[in-house]
Amino acid sequence: MKLSLNIFRTFFIAVLFSLALTACASEPDQGGGDSGSGEDTGSSEESGQSAESGGSSSDDLVIATASDATGLDPHGSNDVPSSNVQTNIFETLVTQDENMEIQPNLATEWEQTSGTSWEFTLREGVTFHDGTEFNAEAVKATFDRIRDEEIGSPRAFLYEMVTEVNVIDDYTVEFVTEYPFSPLPSHLAHNGGGIISPKAIEEDYAMMEEGEEPGTYLDENPIGTGMFKLQEWDTGNELVLEKNEDYWGEAAGINTVTFQVTPEDLTRVGELETGAADIIFPVSPSDTSRVENMQNASMYTQESLSLEYISFNTEKEPFDDKRVRQAISMAVNKEDIVQGILNGAATEAVAPIGEQIFGFSDDVEGLPYDPEQAKELLAEAGYEDGFSTTLWTNDDRERQDIAEVVQQQLQEIGVEVEIEVLEWGAYLDSTAQGEHDMFILGWSTVTGDADYGLYPLFHSDNKGEAGNRAFYKNEEVDTLLEQARREGDQEERKALYEDVMEILVEDAPMIYSHHDDYLAGVNDNVEGFWMHPNGLYQLQDVSISE
Repeated sequence: MKLSLNIFRTFFIAVLFSLALTACASEPDQGGGDSGSGEDTGSSEESGQSAESGGSSSDDLVIATASDATGLDPHGSNDVPSSNVQTNIFETLVTQDENMEIQPNLATEWEQTSGTSWEFTLREGVTFHDGTEFNAEAVKATFDRIRDEEIGSPRAFLYEMVTEVNVIDDYTVEFVTEYPFSPLPSHLAHNGGGIISPKAIEEDYAMMEEGEEPGTYLDENPIGTGMFKLQEWDTGNELVLEKNEDYWGEAAGINTVTFQVTPEDLTRVGELETGAADIIFPVSPSDTSRVENMQNASMYTQESLSLEYISFNTEKEPFDDKRVRQAISMAVNKEDIVQGILNGAATEAVAPIGEQIFGFSDDVEGLPYDPEQAKELLAEAGYEDGFSTTLWTNDDRERQDIAEVVQQQLQEIGVEVEIEVLEWGAYLDSTAQGEHDMFILGWSTVTGDADYGLYPLFHSDNKGEAGNRAFYKNEEVDTLLEQARREGDQEERKALYEDVMEILVEDAPMIYSHHDDYLAGVNDNVEGFWMHPNGLYQLQDVSISE
């Protein structure tokens, strides 16, 4: 469903925009990002909680979030709302702490036994939610499935360098790669590598043989080893996880987690204030002061590994012309977005990855804000009178505000923009099919390595759902990205990624807008909650005090 934004809202944003320009003209840039902080360890004691102090009870955590999961099969989706649920159901072999350091999880030890082979020692005494034993066969079944072309996983690119997964013994598994690939442990920490019950995998394949889509069984029966398991899912409204009483590690400090779908920003804020929700995410920058002034809640801020971008469909006219893409990029004033809309809770982006990511280079300079040069570039490309186009966004207040500011800025160079708002699921599907002209979306480099921040977004093999929704193709970029993921020397890898960044700035397949801060509102009675720099909720230490 597509909705045109109403005239009143446009007028209001225009006024806000003009005020922001005046207020920000003399202000320096403010640092930011998407998320980042230390881990808080909370008590696991359970006690009663009054409705006045917020939260439903000391046993039940309610998280009000903007979007529902699109699926529970960890191989079947690549969006954050789905990942936030999946990461609490499925566990990975290794994990990353708040500093992006690799830590044990379902694997207790690992070593690179040769340039192209890695060996992992698995944790014993672990069972899946269906009672099946976790062992090396389960690991093999999971990674054989994600690499199965018949499954068509949008996360298969994470492991496309893996040629074999071999069972050495019950609790030892070997990964063999086509070429040396040093980021492999980081990729295995991605929740797309969550280990699935072999029985559930068999059931899913059986349903595929009956004509069902891959993941049909797993979306209804997501069987992992995590500390939570699925209780119920009322699609579009709420999804409830319950404590796994047979969890191998320390039991969760709460009995249930309800992911409550509340698309409207102000409604989420109201639910935090009244105690209908314990945690809300995201909080719009314009609403942070309201949360900070609550007697029962406070703001949680985390720097992130994310990029917010405005992408072009590089296969469609006029965006198949690099000069047009450069012109649009140079006509957008990122400072107006960061300061005027985000209240400084972000950092202007130079290129697709930020300074927290391995492979980032300070030597790369972004395209400048220069409307006059933008007009010249449009004239060179044959659009001296401008053109008309559409800009898509999902039902997100912040992105809609950004869309309206971009609409006004592009009007100054003769480009008329119609804004269209799509429902989240339709948004992902339509951009994956290349039905758009321009759209706003984000990408989080969850592994902390440039390979993940660049390969899925810009390699031509990943056009569409896998990440490259710009439908961008550059053979030199493809080659450099392939070389970088094969290179064992880290300094050489950095040099290759610097070359890629230079080309991507020049080619401008998207406007690299900013790196957000993650902003969440948390009831003061919630202890132990934190967000990973990759944007995923960390619930392992959460408890609710009286």
